[in-house]
Amino acid sequence: MKISYRPEIDGLRALAVLSVVFYHTKFYLFNYELFKGGFIGVDIFFVISGYLITSIILKDLYLNGTFSIKYFYERRIRRILPVLLFVILTSFILAWLFLLPGSLIDFSKSSLYSLGFSSNLYFWYSGQQYGAESGFLKPLLHTWSLSVEEQYYIIFPVFFVLIFKYFKKYIIHFLIISLIISLSIADWGSKNYPSFNFYILPTRGWELLAGSILSYYEIKNGHRSKNQKLILILPKIGLALILFSIFIFNDRMFHPSFYTIVPIIGVCLIIWFSNKNELTFKLLSTKLIVGIGLISYSLYLWHYPIFVFDRIVEFSNGSVNKKILITILLLLISIFSYYVIERPSRNSKYKFRIIFSIILILYFVIIALNNHVIKNNGVKERFPEILDIRQKEILRDPVSFIRCNGDEPNIEKTCYFNKSSDKKVYLVGDSQNWNLMPDLKRKLVSNDYQFITLVYNACFYFPEFYQINTKTKKVNLDCNINSQHKILSQADNSIIIFFGRLPLYLNRVYFDNEEGGKEPDDWDHLFVSTKENLTIQETFKTEVLKLAQKNKIILIYPFPEAGWDIPKKILSLSKNDKKSIKEYLIPKNYITTSHDVYKKRAASSFELLNSIKGKNIHRIFPDKLFCNTEFKNRCLTHDDKHIFYTDDSHPSSRAGEMINDLIMQKIKSN
Repeated sequence: MKISYRPEIDGLRALAVLSVVFYHTKFYLFNYELFKGGFIGVDIFFVISGYLITSIILKDLYLNGTFSIKYFYERRIRRILPVLLFVILTSFILAWLFLLPGSLIDFSKSSLYSLGFSSNLYFWYSGQQYGAESGFLKPLLHTWSLSVEEQYYIIFPVFFVLIFKYFKKYIIHFLIISLIISLSIADWGSKNYPSFNFYILPTRGWELLAGSILSYYEIKNGHRSKNQKLILILPKIGLALILFSIFIFNDRMFHPSFYTIVPIIGVCLIIWFSNKNELTFKLLSTKLIVGIGLISYSLYLWHYPIFVFDRIVEFSNGSVNKKILITILLLLISIFSYYVIERPSRNSKYKFRIIFSIILILYFVIIALNNHVIKNNGVKERFPEILDIRQKEILRDPVSFIRCNGDEPNIEKTCYFNKSSDKKVYLVGDSQNWNLMPDLKRKLVSNDYQFITLVYNACFYFPEFYQINTKTKKVNLDCNINSQHKILSQADNSIIIFFGRLPLYLNRVYFDNEEGGKEPDDWDHLFVSTKENLTIQETFKTEVLKLAQKNKIILIYPFPEAGWDIPKKILSLSKNDKKSIKEYLIPKNYITTSHDVYKKRAASSFELLNSIKGKNIHRIFPDKLFCNTEFKNRCLTHDDKHIFYTDDSHPSSRAGEMINDLIMQKIKSN
C-alpha cells in the first residue's frame, strides 16, 4: 500500500503544462494551429490531482486508521501558496507600471479573488470567456484552474473522510455517482451556459473524481493492473488519445462535456496501466520530460503573466528572436522559482510557523496594495489624464452585455432588456457596437423601449452568407447570421439599427491611414455565399428593404478608422508627462486623420448604404461628429477631455455616447 514515486506522472505533468503553454503562444505551422486543443492540459492536471489527493487520504486512513486534516492542509499550503504569492506580487508590480486604471482595477480584483481561491468565480461573473482575445490581457486569468483544484482540496477530504468513517462500503458508489452527476451537468452546461460550465467546480469535479476512483481501486487492491497484454497496449492508446485531443480539439467545441472524456480516459489509461517495461512509461520518464514535470507548477503559474505583459508592452511583437528570448526567460524564471521558492517551502526542515508567517506577511502586503488600487480608482495619476477607455464600459455596466441577464452569449442567444415593453429596438452589427450598448441601453430603457442586441464580433448581417477563417478554413461559429435572421424576421413595427465596420468587409483589407498608421494584420475572415453569384451588398440591401416595409431602419455609416492605436499613441507621446490631455494635446498636438482618406476608404460603403432608399430609412453619419470640426479635412481622435477610440478602429464609450445621441434623435423623430 506504499505510494511510491512515479516518474511517468511527472511526465504527464510535463505534457499537460507544455500543451497549455503552447496553446497560449498560438503556435502555427503552415497556417495550422498545432496546439489548438492545448487547453486540455488543465484537464490532465485535474485527473492527476484527484489521483494524488485521494492516495494521500486513503494511505493515512488504511495505514494509520486516521487522517490529519491539519497536516494535509499544511502540505497544501507549503505546496501551493509561496510561489502563487510571488507570482501575484510580481504581476502587481508590472501591472502598476503598464496597466491603465480600469485594467489595473480588474487585475486587483482578480488578485484578491485568487488569494481566496475563487478567481474562477470572479472571471465567470465578470463575463470573461476563456480563449477570448480580452483574456490575453488579464495576467491572472490562468489562476481559475488553481481555484477549482483548491476548492476540491477544501471540500473533498472532509466529505470523503466522513463517508469512509460511516459508509465505508459505499465509498466507490459515492465516487462513481458523483462523477456521473458532475459529467452530466457539464455536458448540459456546455451547450446552455458555456462560460459558467468552463469555470465552476461542479462541472469540473468529474475529472478530479476520475483520478480519485483510480486511487481508490489501487489502494484497496494494493496494486494497479497486472495484465501484461493490457499493460503493453493501453498506455499507448492513452497517450494517443491525449495527443489527439491536443492537436485536434479546439476552443470552439463544447468543453468540458462528453467530448472531454477522450483525454480523461487517456490519462486514466496511463495512470492505471503504465509499467516500467512499457514504451509510454519510458517516454514519459526521460530525464528532460520529468524535469519539466518537476517545474510544471512554477512554469504554469509564471507563463501566463509573462505572455500577457509581453503582449501589453509589445516586446516580442511578432519577432521570432524576441519570442525565443521570452521563452528562455520563462524557463529560467520557472527553474529559479522551483529551486528557490517551491522546493524550500515544501522542505519539512523549515518549520511551518516560519513558512506560514512569511505567507501571512505576503498576504497582508498583496491585499493592502490591491485595496489601495481599488479605493483610488486605479490610481489614475500614474498616467497623464486620460480615461481608461478599454475598461470603462465594463466598469459602468458590469457584465450586462456579456452575460445577457443570466444567459450566456452563445450563438443561439441574444440580449433582451426591458422585455415588458412592446416598443422594440434592435441593434445589429459587430464589435463596433460594444461601447455603444451600455449607454444606449440606459437611454432606451429610461424611455420605456425594449432593447434587443444582435451583435457578434467580426461579423456583419449578410443573409445567405456564412463566414470562414481563410487560415484555418473553419467556419466562424461566432458569426451566426442565421440566428440574427431568425430573430429579425419576426420584427414588426420596430426600430432596427445597423452599425458595423463595413469598409473592412467590403474592401477585405485592414486600414492604412497613409500617414504611418497601419493595422498590422491581414483580414482573414471571408463571407461565403450559400447561393451562386450572390454578393454581400445585394443580400444586405434586399434584406434591409424587406425589413423596412414593416419597421423603421437606422443605418449608421462607417465610423472613421484611425490606423493608430490611439490610447497607446497618446501614452507613447506623453511618456512621463503628467499634464492633462487638454494641456498636453491641445491645440498643437492633436492626433488627427485625413477625411479624404476616410472618404476613399468608405466609398463603397457609402455607395451601398446610399442605394437603400425608402421612407422608413434613416441615416446617421459619424464622420460629421469627428471630421471637419476643429480642422479642415481632418478627423479628430480625441478632444480636451476624452479619447474617441479604444484602439485603432473601435469607438470609445464617449464616442458611443455621441453617436447614441443621434440615434435617440432618429428614434424619437416621426
